[in-house]
Amino acid sequence: MQKESLNSKKGILLVNLGSPRSTAVNDVKEYLDEFLMDEKVIDYRWIFRALLVQGVILKTRPAKSAEAYKTVWTDEGSPLVVITEKIQKKLQKIVDVPVEIGMRYAQPSIEAGIQKLVDQGVSEIVLFPLYPQYAMSTTETVIEKAEEVRKKKFPKVKINYIQPFYNRDIYINCLAESIKEKLPENFDALQFSYHGVPERHLYKTDPSKTCKIDDANCINSQVDTHNAYCYRHQCYKTTEAVIAKMGLPKEKTIVSFQSRLGKDKWIEPYTDETLETIPKKGVKNLAVVCPAFVSDCLETLEEISVEGKEQFQHGGGENFHYIPCLNDEDRWIDVVKILCEEKLNDFYLV
Repeated sequence: MQKESLNSKKGILLVNLGSPRSTAVNDVKEYLDEFLMDEKVIDYRWIFRALLVQGVILKTRPAKSAEAYKTVWTDEGSPLVVITEKIQKKLQKIVDVPVEIGMRYAQPSIEAGIQKLVDQGVSEIVLFPLYPQYAMSTTETVIEKAEEVRKKKFPKVKINYIQPFYNRDIYINCLAESIKEKLPENFDALQFSYHGVPERHLYKTDPSKTCKIDDANCINSQVDTHNAYCYRHQCYKTTEAVIAKMGLPKEKTIVSFQSRLGKDKWIEPYTDETLETIPKKGVKNLAVVCPAFVSDCLETLEEISVEGKEQFQHGGGENFHYIPCLNDEDRWIDVVKILCEEKLNDFYLV
């Protein structure tokens, strides 16, 4: 049976993290303020979050981050925003519904993206958070923000959300093929570096409240109540599926987590520490991929490709090869199309 809304116009909104408007310190400060004051990112009570972010971090970090952004900024602008725009344009050519983009932080905002679709007559939106794995600081905050905007500004609009796709065969095949094409002929190890999160985030997103942070639970268990929203579990499962598809021996792969902030305990092992220690274990030729991201950004182009390389070579490593994200590869656009069309079809179901 079909809904009465069968003739309603549909659209797609691709949502990524976001980026400063420019490399100017004030723009970076404005971006970091919005980003770090999100309670899903730094989950302290508001007063303590404000004291930390506005009283400490924003007094020093913006200038340092601005310099880092300058090293990756292109003539077109922020790599993350530019790549997301390229994905949007390529997707628009192969689907018959309007496609817009929005960023969780800064511009173009989620609200602006929805408004563009509404202006084209769209009343049913498939919103795609561009994060393979689920985390409260990524997928969860995007959905919360979108719902807040929808209820306040667009109450008649319906939104279907694409869920994390970390273990979908079409994504795993796409990622494995991409890595395999870019992998150097001679390498001692392939390191999967995922963005880190504080350990407490894993406990907070576990509906069963039985989460145990250990390798046996994260690697060997199947998806069930206690790890359906476990970011660490999903990272390990992505790695496991990709290396199986590529036919790589497990002993030739490494999983680590990057970009930790502050002194709280984040999920381990840490990427920076791993990069400095593995040369002493015989890893002289290293390839690194960052599957928590679908678009290259500051965390991949500067933190891993530049800083990570320096850390590896400082520890005694010789050859460091960064493998770019999926970005706007045609095979990735095909995956995006399939995932979006699945949700577009859901509007027809009761």
